[in-house]
Amino acid sequence: MLHLSWEMLLFVIIGGFVAAYVDSVVGGGGLIALPVLLATGMPPAIALGTNKLAGTMSSLTSTISFMRSGNIDFKAVKGLFILSLSGAVCGTMVLRQIPSDFLKPLVVVMLVLITIYTLFRKNWGSSSTFRQYSTKTALLMGGAAFGLGFYDGFFGPGTGSFLIFVFLMLGFDFVKAAGNSKMLNFGSNIASLATFMVLGSINYGIGIPMGIAMICGSLLGSRMAIRKGSAYVRPLFLTVCILLISKQIWDLI
Repeated sequence: MLHLSWEMLLFVIIGGFVAAYVDSVVGGGGLIALPVLLATGMPPAIALGTNKLAGTMSSLTSTISFMRSGNIDFKAVKGLFILSLSGAVCGTMVLRQIPSDFLKPLVVVMLVLITIYTLFRKNWGSSSTFRQYSTKTALLMGGAAFGLGFYDGFFGPGTGSFLIFVFLMLGFDFVKAAGNSKMLNFGSNIASLATFMVLGSINYGIGIPMGIAMICGSLLGSRMAIRKGSAYVRPLFLTVCILLISKQIWDLI
């Protein structure tokens, strides 16, 4: 098992804190956390599992923060949570059979469209207009929850941003969209984490300290989002989308 120097462990802890701060609001924390773990010399398969352990600890913390502040609509997400979890189980199982790299060009296109759409709708997500699902929107949202859960288990980058975008389309403001997305993302994280545990692909000696740092980061990030509202979440959402696009293009090159 890989053992780190105190200096490298401190690097992992700081990286985890920053990653969780961003991820707790708009997702995309893996952009920071995974490269940090790979920089330690950890094999990619173990880095993915270790990141999922720490990320799930962070996701649970931010979900609880949004829940306690009343920024999760339980009527909107209670059935979707199971669908997201089930989708992630299926996605992780398929990942063991089929490489996921072919999705990278499609993810870039989707993120570009989301970013452009959000930029041009200046006041989008500033207030909530959602009341209840119609039969059509319930079916569409159920499909989106399962599909994005599958995507999270199969590939992953941008899941939080995609979920926020879907909830914005339903009429939620940015803060409630972020809270709802964290709830569903937590479901897909649980499924993926369980798979990594079964496969033995987690370094607990590094993942647990990183996870504790990520709990602190997610507490601070979610509280900032709740206190400052949509005016804070919107630019952070756009920044993370742009970073995700840049990362995926870099990987393709």
